[in-house]
Amino acid sequence: MSRQLAVLGHPVEHSLSPVLHAAAYAHLGLDWHYGRHDVREHELAGFIDGLDRSWRGLSATMPLKEELYRLADEWDDAVAQTGAANTLLLADDGSRVARNTDVAGIERSLRDAGLETVHQAVIVGAGATARSVLVALDGVGMRGATIAVREPARASGLVELADTLGLDLDLVRLGDLEHVVEGADVVAWTLPNGVGLNQVLPFDARMTAVALDVTYHPWPGPLAAQWLEVGGRVASGRDMLLHQAVRQVRFFVSGQTDEPLDDEAGLELAMRTALDAA
Repeated sequence: MSRQLAVLGHPVEHSLSPVLHAAAYAHLGLDWHYGRHDVREHELAGFIDGLDRSWRGLSATMPLKEELYRLADEWDDAVAQTGAANTLLLADDGSRVARNTDVAGIERSLRDAGLETVHQAVIVGAGATARSVLVALDGVGMRGATIAVREPARASGLVELADTLGLDLDLVRLGDLEHVVEGADVVAWTLPNGVGLNQVLPFDARMTAVALDVTYHPWPGPLAAQWLEVGGRVASGRDMLLHQAVRQVRFFVSGQTDEPLDDEAGLELAMRTALDAA
């Protein structure tokens, strides 16, 4: 049976999700079609309401992750903690089931970069992706974090989440980033495309901490570029995109995110090859 899926966001032209998902469903032998649609927050409910039964699922990028959560009927702990969903399964019974696969994608990317545990982190940004980063880092043992933001008043959701998780949290302005990265195990960049990093961060921090830069197009992002200059360890936005997409494919195909599909190693290789060629 042919099914329809898509990534939604605004803007969405840059998304590489169609590349990944097309490779996945071709590898699995499924006649599924995955596209992209430019949708704003106030348009999301109407878009979903207008879908017919051929639709199986949706992915969401900025700025739709909070709204996708609000429109769901069911969700898991990662969605509830972050207040954001990047994945919506349109179940056969008509229910809308939300997941946040970003958390697992971030954790896997950090492990691929050689990081097994975290004590202290610096997170740049305070939006939905920053909340996913915080939850992922909490899952690998983080005790506290410093949040660097352009507007501290916009960080209230992240502060509340840290309190819920029992984490120590400090809040600084983005301009002070160079003064707070020393001693961190991870420095994470979650700001939107087009925001620059106008400071050269300390050499020692770039050599010891893992840089998690969620930018994936264009690559490298502003944080990763500084780490790559000195040969530092980088968890890339492209890896995060791949690993969260693998879990989306699991969810759309089987209704589960934690159980691997048959020949998942081959599936991941097909998706990575397509991403590298994009």
